[in-house]
Amino acid sequence: MSQSVDRALTLLGSLGDGPVTLEQAAGSIGVHKSTALRLLRTLEEHGFVHRLSDRRYRLGGRVLSLAQRALQEIDVRQVAAPYLAALNERCGCTVQLAVLQDDEVLYLDELAGRWSTDPGRPTRIGRRASAAGTAIGRVLLAGLPPTGATASSATATGAAASGAAADTLAAELAAVRHRGWAAESAEHREAVTCVAAPVAGSDGRAVAACAISAPADRMPSAELLRLVPELLCTAEAVSLAYGGSPTPRWCENRCGARPAARASRT
Repeated sequence: MSQSVDRALTLLGSLGDGPVTLEQAAGSIGVHKSTALRLLRTLEEHGFVHRLSDRRYRLGGRVLSLAQRALQEIDVRQVAAPYLAALNERCGCTVQLAVLQDDEVLYLDELAGRWSTDPGRPTRIGRRASAAGTAIGRVLLAGLPPTGATASSATATGAAASGAAADTLAAELAAVRHRGWAAESAEHREAVTCVAAPVAGSDGRAVAACAISAPADRMPSAELLRLVPELLCTAEAVSLAYGGSPTPRWCENRCGARPAARASRT
């Protein structure tokens, strides 16, 4: 890597924590002030850095513009695809990716497990399911802001749901939020066991969820739960590839991905 590019990118990363003085900028990349000043001026000319009236430097508007364009062009299904394929190959279970849309689960992708012997069986891709009644749906509901989670939970349980049912769901979502994953056992239309985990966006909240499932008569819940570390590792890898901020549960020996290394400061 070019040393100048390395230093400039490291400097931009440090500005992400807030405005800095020239001295602080130089210290963040371990160079003399004159070298840091040249880098800052070059970045300023391209709009990546803005010089404040108090002579401190902050990120410029060009950074935000590029970030917004990048986020608009990112397809979470495309980003997740290689990680889901690797998980499917390792565990042999059916693997799914879904998002929350109109208070329902919308399945974006699915890879059949080794027990799916019927080649004509339709996939869940494009299909919808109950958010409250599925593990993948509860993970997505648990990832909503408190107000949104309450409203979506009420819709998901139905207008006629009793207060007790709503309270039970609220307690379950709190538990899911705490442990970082959800499970179900033959609760939905098919007799399956399933565990699901969130894919985090840039604000740390769930933008999607991935799940692994298997027929309940082939893989009991206790056996499937042993695959939770595999699932969490994959969910975190997808989150990082998507540019999100997942809760640290890194398990790099499983999925083979690696978090981005810090740039050198020499």
